[in-house]
Amino acid sequence: MRNKPLTFQIWLVISAILLVISLLLVILFPTTLRSFFTNEMYRTIENEQLILKEYGLPNQSEGYFFGGNDNVPLRNRSVHHVFLPENLNIPLISRTLPIEVLREIQLAAATQESAIERYSMNVGEKILFYVIQKVTVNGQPAFLLSYSWDSYRNDLVETLFKQLLFIMTIVFLLSWIPSIWLAKYLSKPLVVLEKHVRRISKQDWHEPVSVNRDDEIGKLGASIEQMRERLVKKDEAQQALLQNISHDLKTPVMVIRSYSQSIQDGIYPKGDLHSTVQVIEDEAERLEKKIKDLLYLTKLDYLATKKVEGEPFNFSTLTEEVVERFRWTRPDLDWHVNACSLFIKGDREQWSKVMENLLENQLRYAKTTISISFKKDGNYAKLTIGNDGPPIEPHVLETLFEPFHKGVKGEFGIGLSIVKRVVAYHYATIWAENNRNGVDFHINIPLFTDK
Repeated sequence: MRNKPLTFQIWLVISAILLVISLLLVILFPTTLRSFFTNEMYRTIENEQLILKEYGLPNQSEGYFFGGNDNVPLRNRSVHHVFLPENLNIPLISRTLPIEVLREIQLAAATQESAIERYSMNVGEKILFYVIQKVTVNGQPAFLLSYSWDSYRNDLVETLFKQLLFIMTIVFLLSWIPSIWLAKYLSKPLVVLEKHVRRISKQDWHEPVSVNRDDEIGKLGASIEQMRERLVKKDEAQQALLQNISHDLKTPVMVIRSYSQSIQDGIYPKGDLHSTVQVIEDEAERLEKKIKDLLYLTKLDYLATKKVEGEPFNFSTLTEEVVERFRWTRPDLDWHVNACSLFIKGDREQWSKVMENLLENQLRYAKTTISISFKKDGNYAKLTIGNDGPPIEPHVLETLFEPFHKGVKGEFGIGLSIVKRVVAYHYATIWAENNRNGVDFHINIPLFTDK
């Protein structure tokens, strides 16, 4: 079943539901009709008795009471009346019911406690429905027997059941066509989505996914479209990454090779051997840093699929350690550090990398001052790192944390991207903004609570 086409499955389910409903009607409808018409027959019999009593019961002088008689005038051809004496010794006379049946009914009436009671009896292959009511005729107690055969009920049930069966057959047969159309209509958008997903799996993802629906299928299509857009962006980012890597790594490699070749030829571009070798060493150091950053960026891509793990640590202590390492690289700067004690949970080495990259950025642009401050706000701590350098261009500010987007003095364009990844990995947020004194970087970090 599960391997069949979806259209066939939907059609089969609809047909099965219609078939089950039809079978239930075929089974329950006759029983319901018989119960309904049985109650209707009893009510009809009781109404006939009431009408007979309103017209007045016959007396013996009219010839209607001679131990039992069914010559009472009929107003309803399906209901018959017989008067039975209370005295069991009086002989019974009837032209429509057997005497033994009348005697059995008379015995049942003799034990009847209520004034009127409903009964039924099998007589041969037919069912007799009758009502016995206690009456008085010529001052003597008697029983009014009113009865009707089940043939009238069965005729009504059979006629209605045949009509219902005919209608259900027509409905069942004609429903196949709309059910097939409905099955195709419901499965069509899924077929369209399947074709889109197949193309996306083959990296043919430039055609938008659209099903023009607002239901669950439409939501599925919207999710696939979001996935397609992210894949397109990721593919474009990978292409840009390869181009930028090749470009940024090419420059130091080219300098190292050219300077090495010059030394082999006995030429010192920087005037002497020491200065020339120093240039090679500096470029090798730059190259090493770029490779480490690329490897770290790849590592973060892998860690992004894993659950955040780590131990609680004092973030203020970590900040002070990193500041002490960087303070002497720019002794001309004033450092204003206002760090209160706060604990966060995460990877201490990764947060150390965040602080190092941010401070490298601050050192590159700061003129006279670098400031670091902490501020607690509920379950979060806000870290602010600022410098009094030039403001960031608006177009650069929008893409500041994306890979290979560099400002005026930017070097490689990966440092802030690593910061963004680590911060997001620890469920924190980062943003940058210009102020009247320079540029501030803000990070909202969830605090560690021992609960």
